[in-house]
Amino acid sequence: MSKKLVSDLMVDYLERRDVKYVFGLCGHTVIGMLDALSRSKKVKYISNRHESVASTAADGYARLTHKASVVMCHLGPGITNVLTGVANASFDSIPMVVIAGDVPSYYFGRDPHQEVNMHGDGTQYRLLEPVVKRAWRIDDPESLPYIMDKAFRLAESGRPGPVLIDMPMDMFSYKIEEDLWARTYKDSHVTWKPGIDPEAAKAIAKKLVEAKNPVLHAGGGILLAQASDELAALAEFLDIPVSRTLMGQGCISDTHPLMIGQTGFWGLEFTHSLTKNADVILGLGTRFAEADSSSWYQGVTFDPDKTTFLQIDIDPYQIGKNYPVEIGAVGDLKIALKQILDEVKQICPNGIDRPELRAEIAKAKADFKKSNEAISNDNRFPMTPQRILKDVKEAIPEDSVIFTDVGWNKNGVAQQFDITIPGTIHHSSGLATMGFGASAVLGGKLACPDKMVLTLTGDGGFGVNPTCLATAVEQGIACTWVVMNNSAFGTIAGLENANYGTTFGTKFKTAAGETYSPCWADVAKAYGVDAVRVSSAEEFLPAMKKAVEMNKAGKPFLVEAPMENIVVPTPGCWNINDIYSPNEFVSDGKLIEKDKEGNWIAPDHSHSHKSK
Repeated sequence: MSKKLVSDLMVDYLERRDVKYVFGLCGHTVIGMLDALSRSKKVKYISNRHESVASTAADGYARLTHKASVVMCHLGPGITNVLTGVANASFDSIPMVVIAGDVPSYYFGRDPHQEVNMHGDGTQYRLLEPVVKRAWRIDDPESLPYIMDKAFRLAESGRPGPVLIDMPMDMFSYKIEEDLWARTYKDSHVTWKPGIDPEAAKAIAKKLVEAKNPVLHAGGGILLAQASDELAALAEFLDIPVSRTLMGQGCISDTHPLMIGQTGFWGLEFTHSLTKNADVILGLGTRFAEADSSSWYQGVTFDPDKTTFLQIDIDPYQIGKNYPVEIGAVGDLKIALKQILDEVKQICPNGIDRPELRAEIAKAKADFKKSNEAISNDNRFPMTPQRILKDVKEAIPEDSVIFTDVGWNKNGVAQQFDITIPGTIHHSSGLATMGFGASAVLGGKLACPDKMVLTLTGDGGFGVNPTCLATAVEQGIACTWVVMNNSAFGTIAGLENANYGTTFGTKFKTAAGETYSPCWADVAKAYGVDAVRVSSAEEFLPAMKKAVEMNKAGKPFLVEAPMENIVVPTPGCWNINDIYSPNEFVSDGKLIEKDKEGNWIAPDHSHSHKSK
């Protein structure tokens, strides 16, 4: 029997799983793995200048491939730097396998270089435990074949997410029998997912058919399950309107005649008029999270006194977590929606037509677009964010893949930018990580080399870690950055100004009090990325058209647009506004207000509570 280096056997394994890329940053604990990767003909190592860029790029890659991406990092600052990207993937249910180098196993607890052991010897890997599904430390190299199989299967099955394999650096250099890896040639690389209980499918179908004002509320789970066609089929057969969360954008086309738009703080009043008055809501792959549910204020986005909630999720922990459910079912949404539609056709073979509802939805969408026409065509400079989004939409191909960041480029996009092809928009939702888009776009482009892949990001988000530019140049990644520059952390500036009348600590200024911003186009050029900073609104569309041409030529490109800090409309509620407001307070999820005489009165939820 022949022996082989553990590092080489690990790379062999990655090749058999059809892993195309390993995203990482070097360190003395992982050079054994780097040596093995250098000889691979099938796995390309994507070197980065910061571990958060590596893990976020890997996140972007996995969102499009629906397979676990692979990240490699060093110990100490390497594992602390990689944390944010791993946590972002965890919160948004993105599969990832993290391989982290560690101190030599025989030096645990002796403070070797860069060891973190404040609460136990050999426990550095626990830094990632709160944000991974499972963390393994390799104490015996012969256990690695079993752990590699388990790691990928766990990352990709159930509710997807990251896992960690902690590798003391000496483990890479052991030689072990190749036969120990025999099981990895036999273990399947796909885990079949379950449908829901047939009785649950029947009960849900009956509820939907009998409901007078049903709504299908779609979250990111629809896109994770690649169940967009199944969702559309059910909605169309019963003419049920579809609302969505931020992560659910693109679950079906935003222009679909039954799509009523986003709910919550950055939702739409028309959407809320249907969701808060629904008699039955079927939640699909959503946690009914705070921002999507207007901080759970009763009668603003949802009203459990009026509505019977049904819920399907792959993760049992999500069922009934934020709203009580009459029927909760665990299963894969692609399979479950087929089951429900089959049952619906048994009960109601001809389906249901609601022409008045479709007309109402069409009118509301047309009215909303008309209300934005003037500001979307405004020539003022710095530009309006609405004008930026309009010109981006006009310039890029319909199948372009977009990564957002935080601020107008996410909240405004989710509210006002129509996505027509499922899986072509990607937000950081659970963690809402500033800097996500600028790095995730790298992995997105590697996953979709034949498409235009761009990020809409703010100057705050882009400034978090512009070393993503170096990665693009070094690795030949032809992605596009659109930097919407308002010289501020704009969303927080708006919140602070609304509640306190100041923007202290949120706007970028020099010591002399002058507005400050780096010229990000010049920064990009210094990295070797061609770039344009527009000096008028009229220059932006031609710059975006140049970005499209640069993409076709296989070159990265950056467009910077100075932008006015206009607040995104907020028809829903967010509890923080009421915490900060001196004139009202919240009790048990209900808004309590004062009347003209200063007396506290019960809340009136007949209209949305506006943020100030």
